[in-house]
Amino acid sequence: MRDIGGKLLLLGAGHMGGAMLEGWLRLGFDPKNVVVIDPRPNDRIAALLSEKAIALNPTPDEIGVPAVVLLAVKPQMMDAALPSLAPMLGPKTMAVSIMAGKTIATISKYLPAGAPIVRSMPNIPAAVGRGVTGAFASPGVTPDQKQIADTLLSAIGSVEWVDSEALIDAVTAVSGSGPGYIFFVVEALAKAGVEAGLPEDLAMRLARATVSGSGEMLHRSSETAEALRKSVMSPAGTTVAGLSVLMGEEGIEPFFVRAVAAAKKRAGELAS
Repeated sequence: MRDIGGKLLLLGAGHMGGAMLEGWLRLGFDPKNVVVIDPRPNDRIAALLSEKAIALNPTPDEIGVPAVVLLAVKPQMMDAALPSLAPMLGPKTMAVSIMAGKTIATISKYLPAGAPIVRSMPNIPAAVGRGVTGAFASPGVTPDQKQIADTLLSAIGSVEWVDSEALIDAVTAVSGSGPGYIFFVVEALAKAGVEAGLPEDLAMRLARATVSGSGEMLHRSSETAEALRKSVMSPAGTTVAGLSVLMGEEGIEPFFVRAVAAAKKRAGELAS
């Protein structure tokens, strides 16, 4: 069984919190050491909690002082949810936040003075265990606690640590919002297939399978994206012809730069 030196308290068992809970159980965390606070867990999570005999909404006395609290409530619910949490925490309880747009300074107002805090930003593929999470540890987080946070976050995919909290906005713009960009690429590729004469349903199936299959190649291969791209490009072939448009003067790279910049700017506005 995995051991983090005490209880693990999950605040919020919605889509992302629920995915993390399921991931922890797959990793071998003892259900007896997991506590969930959520007034209305969905049927799937409620069934899981019942099956694994995981404590749901116990009193502070029943919880004891947890080693880690994972803050997975919706950002707009923070002001309502965190005040009741603080009395349950000890000075060394580490808070790991996946609340989008909520800074360490903001979160710390609701926690014991000097509480160690990790701010992180997962993305939606976490729902299938293939997410990527950017994370930053406040100065009060010990090396052992950082390793624990890494283990907890890795339950939903890979984890990338950044050296500055300000970089979380850039992480949000690239990987947090990135799935939306990729889904739009599928839409655009399918629409282009229809313009080329394919039936709409076939064009969408081809586009979906192409993007998901290419993503799996990236996942499995140690080669760079550039190397994989070049492996598809036969001299004077069809891919070269298509990429000459996508990589030309009016190609898509500048649009991605602008999209990420716009998303980063908005992330900063939401955080402030």
